[in-house]
Amino acid sequence: MYDVVVVGGGPSGATAAEDLARSGHRVALIDREGRIKPCGGAIPPRLVDDFAIPDDQLVARINTARMISPTQRQVDIPIENGYVGMVDRKDFDPFLRARAEAAGAVRFTGTFTKIERDAKGTHVLYRDKASGETERLTTRLVIGADGARSNVGRAEVPGGDTIPYVIAYHEIIEAPEAIGQYDPTRCDVIYDGTISPDFYGWVFPHGHSASVGMGTGVDGVDLKKATAELRVASGLEGCKTLRREGAPIPLRPLDRWDNGRDVVLAGDAAGVVAPSSGEGIYYAMIGGRVAATAAAACLASGKAKHLQLARKLFMREHKQVFRVLGAMQNAYYRSDARRERFVSLCHDVDVQRLTFEAYMNKKLVKARPMAHLKIGIKNLAHLTGLVAETRT
Repeated sequence: MYDVVVVGGGPSGATAAEDLARSGHRVALIDREGRIKPCGGAIPPRLVDDFAIPDDQLVARINTARMISPTQRQVDIPIENGYVGMVDRKDFDPFLRARAEAAGAVRFTGTFTKIERDAKGTHVLYRDKASGETERLTTRLVIGADGARSNVGRAEVPGGDTIPYVIAYHEIIEAPEAIGQYDPTRCDVIYDGTISPDFYGWVFPHGHSASVGMGTGVDGVDLKKATAELRVASGLEGCKTLRREGAPIPLRPLDRWDNGRDVVLAGDAAGVVAPSSGEGIYYAMIGGRVAATAAAACLASGKAKHLQLARKLFMREHKQVFRVLGAMQNAYYRSDARRERFVSLCHDVDVQRLTFEAYMNKKLVKARPMAHLKIGIKNLAHLTGLVAETRT
């Protein structure tokens, strides 16, 4: 009998499993292994500190972000007093799973199939990767951390089968030291409808490699063609392709994360990817941590209502940031004309400073209320076309 079975060993599931194991609970972690999620790999210093990520997991340190508009206008935003760390999910996820196992979690490799219940308890069924046989783990609680189209969420949590998402696709390439538009210390974010009609494209350095990709929720977009065009525009078409990956990225948190009985969701399964930016690793790991906290409270009290703590704790800290980023995406990602104005707005020093302070610290910065007011006025002016676009 396990206290908790965690389904999914990405950053969210591995974090939940490690936290619960370190607090003395009997934990099982089921993961398919071998799958690498498409991800730019950016993590802020707060994640490095909060989750004790060692330096050897950082494949690059970024000091500049470049915003590129539909007309190829470029705005470079320096990252002051810090850096953005880059990880490669090929190595980062196994590191987190190994750390959970070292903390005491028992690992199983296979694919989740379903949950059954009887007088003896809750049973998680999975197909073992090595034998191909269906195995069964008995547990008191289940954490579903199995991605945006979560099988656990779809079967167990109201609304878990209706989560909106975009499809992300990227190619990991061998990266040169510097060539054409490519800079190994800079992340490029491309707001161009020819690359993505409703999201953005990216070129993110990973040390000796780089992630080049895009996301969209529009049917019929050729993701591979758009990525190929992005590589040409960045001067990276001649670089060797190491791997190609695609996956859904959720657009908003679910209204409910638990089934009121014995299941709680975490990470992409709960929809916790930041709107506008698509940032997911930090929020996935926080999602795993609050799911572990809720599970521990439920186990201690015997009250299923404590599973609701996962969503309550997460939204208490991050709801406002998600709301602001969602409004930004709705306002500026609708057309190339609006994307052009968004990149123009990024010239503003107040926007640059508050954007990266919020990114680094994962909260809206309240220290400069006048800056917030100024940004609000400028934002309105740009959306209505009352100001001329800044050009470089």
